[in-house]
Amino acid sequence: MVTMKDVARHAGVTKQTVSNVVTGRVRVGPETEARVRAAIAELGYSPNLVARSLVTGTTMTVGLLVPTVVGSFYAELIEEVEDALDRHGYHLLLCTTRLDGERARRHLAGLSSRNVDALLIAGDADLIEHLPLLADARFPVVLCAWETEVPESYRVVTIDYERAGFLAGRHLRELGHEHVAVLAGRTHSVRIAGFRRAFAADGIALPDDAVRYASEATPAAGFASASLALAANPHVTALFATYDVLALGALEAARAAGRVVPGDLSVLGHDDGLETRHTWPALTSVAIPKREMARQAVQSLLRAIAEPDAESGSRRLLSPELVVRNSTGPAAVR
Repeated sequence: MVTMKDVARHAGVTKQTVSNVVTGRVRVGPETEARVRAAIAELGYSPNLVARSLVTGTTMTVGLLVPTVVGSFYAELIEEVEDALDRHGYHLLLCTTRLDGERARRHLAGLSSRNVDALLIAGDADLIEHLPLLADARFPVVLCAWETEVPESYRVVTIDYERAGFLAGRHLRELGHEHVAVLAGRTHSVRIAGFRRAFAADGIALPDDAVRYASEATPAAGFASASLALAANPHVTALFATYDVLALGALEAARAAGRVVPGDLSVLGHDDGLETRHTWPALTSVAIPKREMARQAVQSLLRAIAEPDAESGSRRLLSPELVVRNSTGPAAVR
């Protein structure tokens, strides 16, 4: 087994210099660091993480809690978080809630006592009521992709979801749509409020039954919700889905109901995931800068680790953008 002493001898430096490069606690000159890292790569040296943890008091591990890994939204976010952490020498510990409140509670309770250096929580489904479990956590916590209100003590990097809903509503209003339905997740009250605001600006109040809550974030749930919406109100000319995956099901429901998209029914999604580029017709969607959100959330985590006494409460909102494709068009006369 290659040791730190072997690396030091190969690089022509002291063992302490190698330790400084590996732990990052003391900066060394760029040429020396490059020589040490080249020796590490050439010899195949792997640091003893347990020993390093005992010396530095850190694990170089960050926990990430997400609702699911199904679908491109969280898959892309996880990938970007892992890449950003890897560039700084950190490892990722991934947990999923599966949209199960009790499972979320167990994960938060477990993570609060684990030796992680920080925790990133992505998505607020089934989590807001369990945040008090982290009150005594010895590590910083950052929230991202968060829509509901959170205590001021948390660092938050998220999306302006109200504006996202407004962009969707304004797009449909500019196309002349008045009779619409919303296929929504149960935690999406803010984006629904933005959607309503766009219609209210033109004096149109959306009735409560215009919103159909999906049982889960799947195309099947989108199909069921869209089918109910179209059957309940034949005058509906547009559907806004607060998840892209619900919009995928809505496209199928439209075909099953004999409705042509976008000829007599427009369908609009939210997230602009990878799936939207391969639908027929291509799905108009509100694009969320998820990779930028992931990078900024990791930056916030790393700052919190480096400056544990710094003020914790902060909120950063990133702007969404409407991406118009072929699934939306002028309102049909019905």
